[in-house]
Amino acid sequence: MATVESQAEGRGRAGEAYLFLTFTMLCWAGNAVAGRFAVGEISPMVLVTLRWLLVVLLLALFARRQIARDWQVLRARWRFVFAMGALGFTAFNAFFYQAAHTTTAINIGILQGAIPVFVLAGAFLFQRQRVTALQIAGMAVTLVGVVLVATGGELTHLFELQFVPGDLLMVGACALYAGYTIALKRKPAVSFLGFFSGVALAAFLSSLPLLGLEAWTGSLQWPTEIGWAVLVYAALFPSFVSQLSFMHGVQLIGAGRAGIFINLVPVFGSILAVVLLHEPFRLYHLAALALVLGGIALAERGKPAS
Repeated sequence: MATVESQAEGRGRAGEAYLFLTFTMLCWAGNAVAGRFAVGEISPMVLVTLRWLLVVLLLALFARRQIARDWQVLRARWRFVFAMGALGFTAFNAFFYQAAHTTTAINIGILQGAIPVFVLAGAFLFQRQRVTALQIAGMAVTLVGVVLVATGGELTHLFELQFVPGDLLMVGACALYAGYTIALKRKPAVSFLGFFSGVALAAFLSSLPLLGLEAWTGSLQWPTEIGWAVLVYAALFPSFVSQLSFMHGVQLIGAGRAGIFINLVPVFGSILAVVLLHEPFRLYHLAALALVLGGIALAERGKPAS
């Protein structure tokens, strides 16, 4: 009886994690579309800095009790908390935006699909999480779906890619976020809101030097009306709600299993581009969605026995 109850509880936790992680990827895909709207309306580091400032203010309003309760523990682990915010949020975004100046959207789309590969490899190397053959197969299937989206349904475009310095920056960005995902398992024993408050503050503080650099180079642009709308969306969903959702999903099923859901981002991004940007929906979008979802299901079927 205990085994049956344990299995039922495990399925319930997995189902809850699937919902939270899918919602997270939808928010992140929406952020990619919002980034399109941001072009010419707000500069990258102004967007990064102000959105984390808004998140910090929101947390100060709604998470005061959790912050006060967790403050001593967070202060004792302040180096870890600061590194999570500076590397997982600020540095990732900085690498991403800088890479976009010197590489193509196809390259970025393909390289973002490397995040789950880094997560599974890192979870295996640093957390001794066992990786099964079915998980590897599921990873391969989802990557095919990502590549299908990134190449516009023409896999032969892969042979036309030219790698430039921005590609290396994008690989670095993927490695940074994979490291953040893996390290979530080592977060201090505090509430999600308390931990996220510390990480959000670290992200804001660590973005200030990059904002200063943007101003010094003359590329700083304060938001227009559209820029403010993008900023509010980025603060509420990709930076606030979805990050808490992602942390919860990782806690429920682990970094290795949660990381593969990141491959939903380019698929959801394509769908949102059709709806919000009126871009045409192609047959390869449907095929890619089937591949990504099928790969996730395959990887979940092949998860190591607990």
